[in-house]
Amino acid sequence: MLCVPSPPHRARLILITLLAVLGVLAGCTRNTGGHGTAVDPPASTSPVQSTTPSPGGSSATIAFSDCARLFNLSAAGIPEARRQQLQFSCGQLPVPVDYANPDGPKLNIQVIRVHFRDQPQRLGSLVVNPGGPGASGVFLAISLAASLSEDVLRHFDLIGFDPRGVGLSAPIRCQTDAEETKALAFDADVRTTAGLRAAKQQAAVFAHSCTAKYGSQLAHYNTVETAQDMDRIRAAIGDTQLNYLGFSYGTELGAVYAHLFPKRIRVAVLDGAVDPATVGNALTSNEQQIGGFENAFDQFAADCRKRPACQPLGDPRKAVAALQKKANAEPIASSEPGETRKATGGIVLYAAVSALYSEQLWPELGTALIDAQHGDAAGLLGLVDRYSERGDDGHYSNLLDVFQVVSCNDQKSDPTDAQIKTAATQWARKYPLFGLWSAISLFQCQSWPKARHPVPQETAVGSPPILVVGNLHDPATPYIGAVHLAATLRTGVLLTWNGQGHTSYGQNACIDAKVNAYLIQRAVPAPSTTCSR
Repeated sequence: MLCVPSPPHRARLILITLLAVLGVLAGCTRNTGGHGTAVDPPASTSPVQSTTPSPGGSSATIAFSDCARLFNLSAAGIPEARRQQLQFSCGQLPVPVDYANPDGPKLNIQVIRVHFRDQPQRLGSLVVNPGGPGASGVFLAISLAASLSEDVLRHFDLIGFDPRGVGLSAPIRCQTDAEETKALAFDADVRTTAGLRAAKQQAAVFAHSCTAKYGSQLAHYNTVETAQDMDRIRAAIGDTQLNYLGFSYGTELGAVYAHLFPKRIRVAVLDGAVDPATVGNALTSNEQQIGGFENAFDQFAADCRKRPACQPLGDPRKAVAALQKKANAEPIASSEPGETRKATGGIVLYAAVSALYSEQLWPELGTALIDAQHGDAAGLLGLVDRYSERGDDGHYSNLLDVFQVVSCNDQKSDPTDAQIKTAATQWARKYPLFGLWSAISLFQCQSWPKARHPVPQETAVGSPPILVVGNLHDPATPYIGAVHLAATLRTGVLLTWNGQGHTSYGQNACIDAKVNAYLIQRAVPAPSTTCSR
């Protein structure tokens, strides 16, 4: 499953709304001699700024040019008054494909800077990452420009970047839209010989497609080298120290940066922590997340029983299980005009998971499930499309491609068939809704090249205090991950929200106030601080 930000941060929703921008910018792509694709800076009549790099990084700079015209800022939710106060500039930074060969081939990292015109007390830039791996930091910066407090924007430029392989930064694309649609719909019982064979085959096809297309370069799409890219960005924008805000998988990226460059951090907020105790271990990380989603579904079910509009669903657990079985036997059609896809059992479960990222989506899930009971899968497909970043034209972003590539490159070792069958048997009992279905993903790296870049132990000795934010009822990154990350960093300070859904910042006034004070004033919350709903 993906570790992506919850809808209040809106990076995924913005991506869907503004997919046309990808088409505009992709028209400027050029080939880089077999070492990925690089995107030329958007055209502009006048460069905004070419920065001078700070010590401790590359000598490369970013020539930023105005790019506001390329984005539908109104659709992004930015009020007109705030749009008048903001400048949007885009540029690119060349970085080594392989940091072991820094003078070798380069790829271009797409960067956006959102600058508040009135910054009398500017502290520097705030680099942001939305998670995934595979989500676009360019669009997160646009989203945050709409939602962050004016106080933060008066102190920091927002810097969003598409990590290597993502969106507009030498994008990795291993599967076609048709193959991605098929993969999302896939469902199998891997305890059986036929189910195990089918799951292995699906994973092998993806791996072979990636290796055939990208060869040895594929290994360099990983978290460690992305963290090194982030330090190049810090230097290129002229900051001597990094200010960072990372969500979900962005906490892992931020923690790896802190491990590699502990003295180059001013402040870092890690919200929705990936558990360092499970990083690189597919069995433990998947099981922890499955448990989180099972608990979140219980909360959805309790809410559903209280809402009149949802009560026709009946027992939510039984309803989803029955729909999964029905859809696998006879896929459910959609009432959407022109829609030829049908919902399988895999789509039923993907739709449920996608809605559990945010309490705001629970009513939509209830309606979609009731409609599916009556033979209409339009709502289920809509939820899955939003989750997988599929546009109205049927084209997906490369979120899922990058997720698998980076996950496999970061993974230390791969579970065997026997281990997967054992896990599937246990998970089917412990996690009756999502357990057996989730075991399919354990095969994803078995056919992957053995040249890996495992994530190092995420200690940050020598760094200033790092703020780790955990949500007690986070399904995608369960709270225990925040506890473990704060301890593993050695400099981590835990801030807790007793809330629902994935991540916390931007969803609770108490959390927002403490995070903003930390970002601006470096004020560290008292130990064991908990914000209520």
